[in-house]
Amino acid sequence: MAIPLSPLHESIHKQTAKEMIRDKIVSMIASGILQVGDELPSERELATMLMVSRETVRGAVQRLAGEGIVQVSQGARTRIANVNVDVGAQRIGVTNPTSINGYSLEAVHAARLLVETAVVADAARHLSAEDIRRLEDSIIAQEAACDDPVRFLICDREFHLTIYYASSNRLLADFVVDLYTYMLDHRRIAMGKPGAIEKSLEDHRFIVSALKMRNPEAVSAAFANHILRIHDTSLEVDAGASDTIPAAARLGAPGSKKETA
Repeated sequence: MAIPLSPLHESIHKQTAKEMIRDKIVSMIASGILQVGDELPSERELATMLMVSRETVRGAVQRLAGEGIVQVSQGARTRIANVNVDVGAQRIGVTNPTSINGYSLEAVHAARLLVETAVVADAARHLSAEDIRRLEDSIIAQEAACDDPVRFLICDREFHLTIYYASSNRLLADFVVDLYTYMLDHRRIAMGKPGAIEKSLEDHRFIVSALKMRNPEAVSAAFANHILRIHDTSLEVDAGASDTIPAAARLGAPGSKKETA
């Protein structure tokens, strides 16, 4: 029996479940959710977060270990060993996972409000019963990850992608995925602040409630509030980073993100 997976970018060749989970982890590395030295959740935890079997997770991790991307040690958690990974064929979205970071925070925020709220409103009309169940299970997984920003962001990504890809317009969904990846290294820091995960989780609960009502306007409004919270926390993190960088270094090249954010 085929194992249901969260949506991934369609590929020319058919992938096995292990390959798809391997590619998901690589995409998390490329977008900055996972970084060198990070411990992966346990097989059981990853299986819950990604909603697949432990055997599927184990096979994906073994492949990553064979590629030198993760380091598996007896009696210790698996760690990210290499982030210089070519995401090529398994790319999710339209652009390279980090190219969106070349735009200013305000530009991305405005784009998310314009496009993402429309995509999720459309998703509210097309979400399946299985998608709803997946989102409810994701909320449970997020609650179990409240003390770990990395684990929470892994759940967060699955939560968002499940909603985006319920939209009837795959191109817009792919574009919104690109917007979602913006400054995820900053979001790691933001999620480490006291109360940040709980606030994001509260947003997610409101979003699921609106989706279960099949109310596009309520879903759009819930996402707008969530996007605004992400914008504000990103500003705080960016300002904190600027305080620790010499003025000359903060200026950067003309048109850089630091200059325009």
